[in-house]
Amino acid sequence: MTPSRSRNPLTIASPVGPERSIPSHAAELSKTVGWKLGIITDEIAESFDRSLGFIGQYGLEWCELRQVWGKNVMNLSSAELRRAKELIQRFNLKVSQIGSPVFKYNLPQMPARAGEKRDTFRANFTDQDSDRLLHESFRLAHFFGTNKVRVFSYWRVDEPQEAYPYVLDRLAQAAEMAGRNGVLLTLENEHECNIATGKELGRLLRDVSSPHLRGTWDPANAAMQGETPYPDGYLRARGLIEHLHVKDLRKNLRTYKLEWAPVGKGFIDWEGQFEALRRHGYNCTVSLETHYRKRGATNIESTRISLEGLLKILYKTGPAI
Repeated sequence: MTPSRSRNPLTIASPVGPERSIPSHAAELSKTVGWKLGIITDEIAESFDRSLGFIGQYGLEWCELRQVWGKNVMNLSSAELRRAKELIQRFNLKVSQIGSPVFKYNLPQMPARAGEKRDTFRANFTDQDSDRLLHESFRLAHFFGTNKVRVFSYWRVDEPQEAYPYVLDRLAQAAEMAGRNGVLLTLENEHECNIATGKELGRLLRDVSSPHLRGTWDPANAAMQGETPYPDGYLRARGLIEHLHVKDLRKNLRTYKLEWAPVGKGFIDWEGQFEALRRHGYNCTVSLETHYRKRGATNIESTRISLEGLLKILYKTGPAI
C-alpha cells in the first residue's frame, strides 16, 4: 500500500520556535525523525512480503520477527528461514530483535489459572522446551544478524510476588546462557505475565544484574496493569531499556473497558515518553506493535493509521540524539 499524500501539509507547533510543517508524504516524514524505528511484521499482514514492502515504503529500516507466514518464528523450516532472510535483504531492512515466545507459558512451580484466553502468537510450548527454545532463538538471532532476543516472565499468577524468586532464578540462568552465546535477552513487561510494569521490570533487571539481560519497555502493557507508564514506570526502568514497543490505549466510553487505540489517540503520553528517551540519550531500536484494529479496515490500514500517528509524535518531539 502506498502511503497517502495530502495537498495541505499538517503543522505542529514547535516547542522551541515557530510552527514547522510536517512533510505531506509519510515516507519523507520517517526520514526526519532519526529513530531506529520498525514494525513487528505480523501486525501488518500475514503475508511477509507485503509486510516488508509496507515497512520499506515508509522509509523505515527495521523489522521485528514474531510470526512469519502464519507461523511462530521458532517453527519455521530451514527453507522458510532462508526465504525470509532473502526478502529482508531484498527490502534493505534489518532485524531489530527476535520476538521469541520463551517463558510465555506456565511457571511449573506456580501455574496460572487454567482456561484463561491469552495471546500465544501460534506458539504452543511449555517450560520443558525452554532450553531448546533459547538455543534456537540464539541461532535465529545470529542467522538474521541481530544480537537481541525478546523473552517473558511466565503467565501472571494471582500473587506475582510469590512467583518472583522462581522467575528471577530462571531469567538469571537464561541470561548466563545468552552471554555464552553472544546474545542479549530483552525481557518484555507483558501485562499477562509476572513482570508487567516498569516497576517490576526495573526491579528484576537490577536484581539479576547481568549485562546479558535488559528490557523491552512496553508502556501500554504497564498501563494495562494500572501503572502510569510515563513518568512513573519509565523512571523505574530507565537506563535498562534496549528495545521499545509502541502501541496505545483508550477507555471504551460504552463498556468502560480498556481497548487498543491508534498511536496518539489514546492516553499513553507518548510525546512525554519520547522526549524523555531523547533527553536521556536513548539510541536503541523501536517497534510499532499496532494491536489497534479499525472496524471494517484491514490490518495494513490500521497499522498505517498508527504509524502515521507515531511519526507525527516523533516529528514533534525531535530526532533522536
